[in-house]
Amino acid sequence: MRVQPLHDQGRVAPGARADRPVPLFRGARRMGASSLLFMGLLVVAPVLGAVSAADAEEFRVPISGKTRKSPVVEVVEKVKASVVNIHSERAAKATSFDDLTTLPAQSRVNGMGTGIIIDPRGYIVTNHHVVDEVTQLRVRTHDGTSYAARVIARDPVNDLAVLKVDARTLLPTIALGTANDLMVGEPVIAVGNAYGYEHTVTTGVVSAVKRDVSLNKEISYKSLIQTDASINPGNSGGPLLNIHGELIGVNVAIRAGAQGIGFAIPVDAMIRATGEMLSLKRRAGVVHGLVVRDLVQSGDGPAKRWVVVDRCESGSPAERAGVQPGDVIESIGDVTVRTSLDIERSFVDRSVGDKLPVTVRRGGDTVALTPTSTTVKLELTLTAPEKTHLVGTELIWRKLGIRVQPVGPEAVVRVNPQLHGGLLITEVNADAPAGRSGFARGDILIGLHQWETISPENVTFVLNHPELATFSPVRYFLVRAGQIKRGWLQQLD
Repeated sequence: MRVQPLHDQGRVAPGARADRPVPLFRGARRMGASSLLFMGLLVVAPVLGAVSAADAEEFRVPISGKTRKSPVVEVVEKVKASVVNIHSERAAKATSFDDLTTLPAQSRVNGMGTGIIIDPRGYIVTNHHVVDEVTQLRVRTHDGTSYAARVIARDPVNDLAVLKVDARTLLPTIALGTANDLMVGEPVIAVGNAYGYEHTVTTGVVSAVKRDVSLNKEISYKSLIQTDASINPGNSGGPLLNIHGELIGVNVAIRAGAQGIGFAIPVDAMIRATGEMLSLKRRAGVVHGLVVRDLVQSGDGPAKRWVVVDRCESGSPAERAGVQPGDVIESIGDVTVRTSLDIERSFVDRSVGDKLPVTVRRGGDTVALTPTSTTVKLELTLTAPEKTHLVGTELIWRKLGIRVQPVGPEAVVRVNPQLHGGLLITEVNADAPAGRSGFARGDILIGLHQWETISPENVTFVLNHPELATFSPVRYFLVRAGQIKRGWLQQLD
């Protein structure tokens, strides 16, 4: 089964314009004005004259708000301010190797997508394919305010990314539900920037759960929600909601050529992946030491979520603050904690030495969250992680899990004459980042992030770069079987 991502690149069907709907009555174009008037008189006048007072009363539309304000209307009113429209611009590049160069773009391609506000300070989650290789990003909120946006974290494997806008005010966020107990046939609502029609609302049901689908030979999705709610290009990154207005999924793909077959990433997977992307341990050089798990209680009403501490890393700020296994975290700083994503949000933009108040509930049944627990207030001081000073090939082995030896340009110029050489991979640790990302013995590493790798020093330059955390995940370029292979290094410490 082939599916396609939902972002739109500005392509429009022949004979159509994205901003101009097709006229409903096409045949009327071939009639003159007098013909239209004549036809109107023939059809409309007799009907109006035949309507009695009793008929008029029968067709009167009730104006009571309680009659018309359905649960769908209530959901849309609740969530619309936390959904944003994304407009992007990409550079159309000249050759397949331009990713490693800075050649000028030959043309521009406009794209569109949708985002979900997850933090009042302007943090937004969307699909990675919406923002991949874009040169410009703008976000428009429901009230029409437009912001320049930047990508601060990427997860190509889960097809998610986090954007940041510098909002002038605190932005409303969306309520997080769960997809763990979704019922086939359960009503759902999608909101998104469909074909550029901002905040388009569609409804449907859950058609299936835990669907595995493939986009192409290299990209596949696991355990998706399938829905028949109308999802179109531009809906990518937008919310799939339940009848309580809770986020249950992030719309990601549609079945090519089908009707009513769309897919969404479950919100529970989004919470885990986005929390990892925001993790300060990998992004900002500070650690908290909390190892937690998400718990959720759901039923006919809104989901109830809480976070329980599994353990604290030895010697970490959390352990020194007095956090204990089994504690239910209520808040950190000014962030109310209901999910592990909230924990990572609470540490965003913090620095080494910052002191944060932490409120936990201790005692009782933390799984059932019984009221017998007591409230404990603590203070957590952020610290920097211990660094191991490694150089050269040993650093490459420890950080990437590969052993390499330089090769000259003759080994790679047949693939692309711009190449100056590379690093032949002679050994791969299957459990290290390179092994998990698909590196194989015999591959030639020719680039990391935006730099060539023709010597081990080029690799260590990237691995020791002070802004390495902002590159994450790091893109790599290999030569394999006479072709260039691209990918992303995951979980690079």
